[in-house]
Amino acid sequence: MRTCFGVDLAWGEGTPARPPNETGLVRLGADGTVLDAGWARGVEAVAAWLAERMSPGDVVAIDAPLVVANDRGMRESEREVGQRYGRWKVAANPTNLGTRRLAGVALRRRLEASVAGFAVVSGLEPPGAEAVSAFECFPYTTLVGAAELGYDRERPRYKRPNAALPAAERRAFRARECDDLIERMTRLAAADPPLDLRSHRVTAALLDERSPLADRPYKHREDLLDAALCAWTAALWARHGLERCQVLGLGAAPDTDGRPSTIVAPARPEQRR
Repeated sequence: MRTCFGVDLAWGEGTPARPPNETGLVRLGADGTVLDAGWARGVEAVAAWLAERMSPGDVVAIDAPLVVANDRGMRESEREVGQRYGRWKVAANPTNLGTRRLAGVALRRRLEASVAGFAVVSGLEPPGAEAVSAFECFPYTTLVGAAELGYDRERPRYKRPNAALPAAERRAFRARECDDLIERMTRLAAADPPLDLRSHRVTAALLDERSPLADRPYKHREDLLDAALCAWTAALWARHGLERCQVLGLGAAPDTDGRPSTIVAPARPEQRR
C-alpha cells in the first residue's frame, strides 16, 4: 500500500562546529493515519530515516530545492511561485549553483545512491508503482492553494515574527497564527485525501499543546507542522494529480542528467496560468 512522506528539510548541512538544524519528518498512510513522525539532524540521518521506511510506489514531498541547474539568479519554478501565488503574499527565495545551503541536492544524491527506484519526478506523470517518486514542494503554496484550509486572501504569518507589529507583540501573534493553522488542519481528517494529526502521539501534541513563544521550541514545532503539510501535499498529488495541483518551472531546462527542476503546488483555478 502506498505511503506518502513529508520532509521539511533544513537547507544548511552544518559544520563540525555547528550542527545542522532539525528536519521535520512525517509518514502518512493512505487512510490518513500518521504512521511515523519526528525529527532528524543532517542529510545522512534524514536519508537513513527515509530509506528504512520507503517502498516502491511511495511518494515523497520535500521542502527544499532538489535540482539546481542555473548558475545565477532564481529558478523558473521559484519565479512562478511569485507570479501565481503573489496575490496571496507567497513568494520563494532564489536558488542557484552559488547558493551555500543546498542540503536538498545532497539529500537527493544520497537517496539516488541508496534507494532502488528513487527518482525526482516533474509532477506531470502519475506516481509509478515500481519507483519511489519524489518532488519538491513549498508548504505556503499548499496553504493558499488548498481550499480546505480556508486561506482565501493571504497566507498565515506563522513563520517569522511580523515586523509590522511592536516587538513585544510579535511572538504572541506568530503563536496565534500557528495555533489557528493547526486548528484548520484538523479539517483534513475528513478531506480527500485525509490527514489525521490525532492518529500519532507526536503529531497529536500539535493539537494538545499551545505554540510556544520562544524561538527554539517554536521552530521545533514548526518543522513538524511543515512536514505534515508536505506529506499531505504528496498525498494530494498522488490522489488527484493535476486536477488539484500544478507544476511550476516546466519551461526550465533540466539538469545535465535530465532531472526536472520543478515544484508541485496545490492550486485553485485562479492560481493557474
